[in-house]
Amino acid sequence: MANPSIVDIRAFIVENFLFGDATVALDDDTSLIDADLVDSTGVLELVAFLEDHFKFTIADADIVPANLDSIGRIAAFVEARAGAQAAWTRR
Repeated sequence: MANPSIVDIRAFIVENFLFGDATVALDDDTSLIDADLVDSTGVLELVAFLEDHFKFTIADADIVPANLDSIGRIAAFVEARAGAQAAWTRR
């Protein structure tokens, strides 16, 4: 079964950057930047979605391709943030 984060992230990308065209081949490791799916404005839209949907703030220093360039990287970033937030809350 797919990770719920990946499902939500993929749905957002398909709806907002592929205009609902779910037939476009989009693997979890496809570079959103190299595939010309996301530009600088798109990154800001993506960050706003992630912050709103997953309820955390993304620091400017975290807005880098290593975190946001593919569905897989985005999901890993979200999962890491969720884990860090849960650990911080337990303190």
